[in-house]
Amino acid sequence: MPIAPCHLLILSLLLSANAQAVGPAVIDWQAARQHWSFVPPKAQSLPKVKDSSWPRERVDHFILAQLEQRDLTPASPADARTLIRRVTLDLTGLPPTPAEVAAFLADARPDAYARLVDGLLGRRAFGERLASMWLNLARYAEDQAHQVGANSSLNYPNAWLYRDWVVSAFNSGLPYDEFIKKQLAVDLIEPQNKADLPALGFLGLGHKLYARSRLDVQAEEWAEKVDAVSQTFLGLTVGCARCHDHKFDPITMRDYYALAGVFASVQMVNLRPDGKAEDNKTNSDKMDSGTLHIVRDEPSRDLPVYDRGDMDSPGAVKVPRGYLQVLSKDQPVNFKQGSGRGELAQQIANASNPLTARVMVNRLWDMLFGKPLARTTSNFGVTGDKPTHPALLDDLALRFMQNGWSVKQLMRELVLSSTYRQSSQGSAANAQLDEANENFWHMQRRRLSIEQYRDAVLAVSGDLDTSGGASIELEAVSHHKRTLYSKISRRELNKTLMLFDYPDANVHAARRSSSTTPTQKLFLINSAFMIGQAKALATRIQHSAADEASRIRNTYALLFAREPLAEEVAVAQAFLQETPTDSTLTGWEQLAQALLATNEMLYVD
Repeated sequence: MPIAPCHLLILSLLLSANAQAVGPAVIDWQAARQHWSFVPPKAQSLPKVKDSSWPRERVDHFILAQLEQRDLTPASPADARTLIRRVTLDLTGLPPTPAEVAAFLADARPDAYARLVDGLLGRRAFGERLASMWLNLARYAEDQAHQVGANSSLNYPNAWLYRDWVVSAFNSGLPYDEFIKKQLAVDLIEPQNKADLPALGFLGLGHKLYARSRLDVQAEEWAEKVDAVSQTFLGLTVGCARCHDHKFDPITMRDYYALAGVFASVQMVNLRPDGKAEDNKTNSDKMDSGTLHIVRDEPSRDLPVYDRGDMDSPGAVKVPRGYLQVLSKDQPVNFKQGSGRGELAQQIANASNPLTARVMVNRLWDMLFGKPLARTTSNFGVTGDKPTHPALLDDLALRFMQNGWSVKQLMRELVLSSTYRQSSQGSAANAQLDEANENFWHMQRRRLSIEQYRDAVLAVSGDLDTSGGASIELEAVSHHKRTLYSKISRRELNKTLMLFDYPDANVHAARRSSSTTPTQKLFLINSAFMIGQAKALATRIQHSAADEASRIRNTYALLFAREPLAEEVAVAQAFLQETPTDSTLTGWEQLAQALLATNEMLYVD
């Protein structure tokens, strides 16, 4: 009896899956390594441009050359007030003070802007701003999504020690390659370095599941680490090869289990200051305040390739712990030292790695320009978007490494560029050719993240507490620290954070989404936090000057870094002269709340 075509298809799929499980995939590795992101970045000569007066930095030559090729012209430069507000929010997550704005406007030195940038890069707030980005990549959280009842034994009450380490690392100028290595294997690479042990929280704050002695449960924990490491540092979705060879990228099941073996050879521990591990059954509320949530090596183990990811169906041959074949010169690099974490860290942070620098440069560009060069920031594989400016990305990545993997130096160059200093106002002619601004012919207007917005509200009201330390519930009345220092839950993300697009802490978050909803405005009008800050702002403003017009000008200087228009002063004065009839707030408090809720407060030009 002939087999129906649909049965042939099913049979072929089953045979294919079985072949993938027990034998190597048939991949032309030489051809696979020709994908743009697997080719090492090459040195680039500066493109020729017609308008040689416009470029300030190397970046600008690449941007302008493409603009000129496409008959686009750069936007005019942003005015000084717009620029200081933009760069201060971008580099510190906080708005400039009126005094800082006045000082910048009065500084006639040709390097006044460069001096401003250098000052911002030297503030503690810089590391806090970068940490807000990094913690989403690292799926930072302080509990587990699956917690049953009051059982908090698998939670992370001292997760904030990793967060503080990240802030300090960015502020100290720790080279990015070292930043990677410390988070994956500082205990193996620098055994005597106790000060950087909190860095291992990148792995140690991953998912812990109940019934951890079961193989299938352990496999879920390995998978979570493979996914977080590969997406964060390499921009690859290696986790897709757990049950079958990757459908699109040259990543096999053997590759997956070679990496999973590294994480099968480590144990997540709560390490006390005395060097001993806490019992996982100890209630987390009673944990020593110096206990670190990290990993350490267990006896190493290689894993078989499990048929279709089924832990009851192991293959006959175990795969040596090792690196991805497509990123190895020929055959996969095998790891032989303990778990292999140290060797993995060295492979990822190696200057010959074609992905690591590109991925980080792309993230930092996205952070400053509101649009990455390669849109799929954590997928540099075949299905990911190609960069809009491949030569620029190569140039930045190569020089990032040559300049000691310095995040500060890279960000300094980017914000000093003419590209960054453009106005956000576009031209109709350019919009006809490039409405989406793919070519960066104007600056992108961006909405502030929830951290930036809440911190800015606290800053202008005068209530901001700039200290760090342990986490606080976001809704706590006494919580006037930066939003970074709020508790982050996998079980139930704070509703305010969720409302303003803070990502799910259960998974690596490549980028923030940006939604605009009526409930966001309702929060700005009705939340106890916003009402309290409106009252504090009103008190601050009323104490700032004796006459009403001066107070209004001071309000605009605080919130928007600019002078109010005459019409805005008149409208505010008219509003203040009306007696509130249906509110417990005074006229000044209502005005303060209205201005805090404006788009101008929520966005940066």
